Amino acid sequence: MKSEKLITDILIIGGGTAGCYAGLTIAKNSPGTKVIICEKANIKRSGCLASGVNALNAYITEGHTPQDYVDYARKDADEIVRGDLLLTMSERLNSVTERLEKLGLVILKDENGKYVTRGNRNLKINGENIKPILAKAVENLPNVRIMNHVNITDFSVEDNRIKGAYGFGTESGIFYTIQAKAVIIATGGASGLYKPNNAGFSRHKMWYSPFNTGAGYAMGIRAGAEMTTLEMRFIALRCKDTISPTGTLAQGVGAKQINSLGEVYENKYGLTTSQRVHGTVTENIEGRGPCYLRTEGITPEQDESLLKAYLNMSPSQTIKWIESGKNPSQQNVEIEGTEPYIVGGHTASGYWVDTKRATTINGLFASGDVAGGCPQKYVTGALAEGEISALSAIDYIKSEKTPDISNAEISEHLSETEKYFSDTSSLFTCEQLEEAMQTVMDSYAGGIKTNYRFNEKQLDLADEKISKLEKLAGNLHADDCHELMFIYELKERLTVCHSLIAHLKARKETRWHSFAENLDYPEKDNINFRCYINSRLENGSLKIIKRELVKENQIYEHSN
Repeated sequence: MKSEKLITDILIIGGGTAGCYAGLTIAKNSPGTKVIICEKANIKRSGCLASGVNALNAYITEGHTPQDYVDYARKDADEIVRGDLLLTMSERLNSVTERLEKLGLVILKDENGKYVTRGNRNLKINGENIKPILAKAVENLPNVRIMNHVNITDFSVEDNRIKGAYGFGTESGIFYTIQAKAVIIATGGASGLYKPNNAGFSRHKMWYSPFNTGAGYAMGIRAGAEMTTLEMRFIALRCKDTISPTGTLAQGVGAKQINSLGEVYENKYGLTTSQRVHGTVTENIEGRGPCYLRTEGITPEQDESLLKAYLNMSPSQTIKWIESGKNPSQQNVEIEGTEPYIVGGHTASGYWVDTKRATTINGLFASGDVAGGCPQKYVTGALAEGEISALSAIDYIKSEKTPDISNAEISEHLSETEKYFSDTSSLFTCEQLEEAMQTVMDSYAGGIKTNYRFNEKQLDLADEKISKLEKLAGNLHADDCHELMFIYELKERLTVCHSLIAHLKARKETRWHSFAENLDYPEKDNINFRCYINSRLENGSLKIIKRELVKENQIYEHSN
């Protein structure tokens, strides 16, 4: 491979929601700072906003305060959140929303010119073009270089200080070494660890972006960064088969969760995100399924609004209604849980950061779905964290020189990358090993097959089998850089699987039903586990660390 070294002030890895906004923030506040954004796809339609959204689900509506949002997120996560992170995010939700509107996002307004709300924390938008709007704004920045189709594979870290990162162009075939004074990791969470609802041709029809593979998590884990709360998995409650959102039904038309007998069961189990999933799973196990969101009897106007809303964000659901010949008012919508994901935008999984979004590796900042401790970010929260991490990185590089990455280190990483082109010893394809990984996680680490439940013996077996798959993945062969990207995505997922299994074992209680349903410890244990479960790779082994809860009136910094 041709090798090329680049030098910049700040490297942003991931051109999604948080990454784009970090670039905009740096350009606004420090226009002389050189920035490179590396995106393995194309920032115009990459990340979780690729197909658009129809609401901004994190906003401080009239009559509410940022503290109200903190309280809501804390209740939903049963206390295991970072109050300081939630508050610093919540305080910025409205300002980033206003900037989005100025960039061209259409936010619906009433006759008085006020935003149209959907519930206590949500705004209605026409958001099918939200990602192109962000991308265009970043593309016009003179100090920002966007490198599309560049897959970053590893950090360069020395003495716990980030020096940059390595990657390769999936189209150019160039091996890149990028030196930077600071790095912002914004690659998103991890999907594809578990066997999905729909197999074969439709396996990528899932709740979370199928192209978010946990790359940022994996790079941090390997580099010795402290990670937090990976055991708080996220399982979305979705429309069956289409895996379309249910929030538009629940909040938009007030649809209740009902079983096959027509009984409303949602209040029986609770209304937090995990409880809604758990209730649906339990009703099915106990023979009262299938379960639905009750839309029968809604008005013609509501019918039309639902058809339009889903056409914007999840067309397959609108098509399903049309193909059936029945509008939502004529048939209830069947629901099911997805496979589990690791995503710090909905739960608290990710890097252990301080209020500046600094990780435990000096010079490395995290934002969006890859940053832990701060759930319920959604779109605007990711923007807010992109802004915070950008401002922190600007401040950090004021006293920093660009670190040097030696030729010897570059050669080592280049050789590791190139070996996949020459190695032909593997008896398996990347796709076969990926399916094997998903089968292992589904069967032994609480996937759909076991109704999200697991015990310690199963987790031990999962860890053992994932280790064997890691060894097999080291001998895979790639014919081109596109196949090489698939190999690295598989390796990233396997690394995240190991850490996830360790976290699931470490939390010996069941606090979040379905999200972490431990059959050996079916009850909640506030005495021993009202804390964060963190981990760090030391000498090749994952060390589990328990940390005390941090409230919003406290300031946690790594120097503590």
